[in-house]
Amino acid sequence: MPLAYILLGARICNAPIFSRCNRHFSLMASSAAVVDDAKSGFSRPEMYKENLAGTVDAYDRHVFLCYKNHSVWPPRIEASEADPLPKRLASVWKARKNDIAVKTKITVCEAREEAGFADGDVLIFPDMIKYKGLEESNVDGFFDDVIVSGKEWSSGGEKSVLRGSHIFVCAHGSRDVRCGVCGPVLLDKLNEEIQLRGLKDQISVVACSHVGGHKYAGNVIIFCPGPDGKITGHWYGYVTPDDVPVLLDRQIAKGEVIQKLWRGQMGPTVAEIKVADDRKLANGDDNGKASLSNNENVGGCCQGANGVSCCQSASFEQNKDNDNKTGEAYKRQRSNISCSWPLLQKRDILTATGILGALAAVAIAYRFYRRSS
Repeated sequence: MPLAYILLGARICNAPIFSRCNRHFSLMASSAAVVDDAKSGFSRPEMYKENLAGTVDAYDRHVFLCYKNHSVWPPRIEASEADPLPKRLASVWKARKNDIAVKTKITVCEAREEAGFADGDVLIFPDMIKYKGLEESNVDGFFDDVIVSGKEWSSGGEKSVLRGSHIFVCAHGSRDVRCGVCGPVLLDKLNEEIQLRGLKDQISVVACSHVGGHKYAGNVIIFCPGPDGKITGHWYGYVTPDDVPVLLDRQIAKGEVIQKLWRGQMGPTVAEIKVADDRKLANGDDNGKASLSNNENVGGCCQGANGVSCCQSASFEQNKDNDNKTGEAYKRQRSNISCSWPLLQKRDILTATGILGALAAVAIAYRFYRRSS
């Protein structure tokens, strides 16, 4: 007898049996979720097996095309015949790549109404600019004006300034199952924590397409002001729901890098940051903390991202001057001592000679006195 008839009969004749079936199917779904998490989610064996720092190529500008929802993206959205806008943008970027002076990445993100992003919107970081109305017919003009020449889009849509912080989570499940499992969970957790903190108007969260390094899922990119107020784009990998509060409370709120999960950033490479740290230490900063230590971030007039400084602080220069002055005074003091030492020695010798002469004269006088007696 078909299973459908059995279940139908159970429902009519014995409802508890049907309830037990529901519970059984729920348990099966839960077991499947556990298996997915162990194989493709936050418990997979590859988690934390690699040092993430340096797994992002150096680049200086990130362009996001807002387009549809991540759940409907094909594996290669940049080559999909059914998605002419991202395909056209990708083909023009490939053809004009050598004409672009600024190292640029282009990524698709979802058109999320809650974040104020619609199909055809283009987001540009670190410029914090949004252009509306990109279509297949005007991609060439947009590319010539904005991407290649760095000018205003002469024949394009409305331009506006982006505010606050922006988080992009790779949820491109059709491209890689790990991002498909981890991405949506992180999106929900981020939105939940942002809501709890009352930051919904200050932080936007959207899904994005492939960013490279699916094995590092969950992959998260955060664009937010650094300690100096400049926009930085930090990449994180192996992010789990438990890491979300830390990313919000430290990376976004304080500009502190979470070193364990940090893949790199837009702008200087990890090697360049290390060189800058080495130079800073060589110039007299003996606090023993690299810029990615997360222990302390002190802003200043020329404090760079992650604490990398482009100049020495005034206090350091003052201390250096004081040290120089102290050293010169000490040298002068030593010089005075070394010059006066022979004079003191000669004076002491003359005094001693006079005393001996007087004693000798007394002795001679006493001798004559004895004789005369």
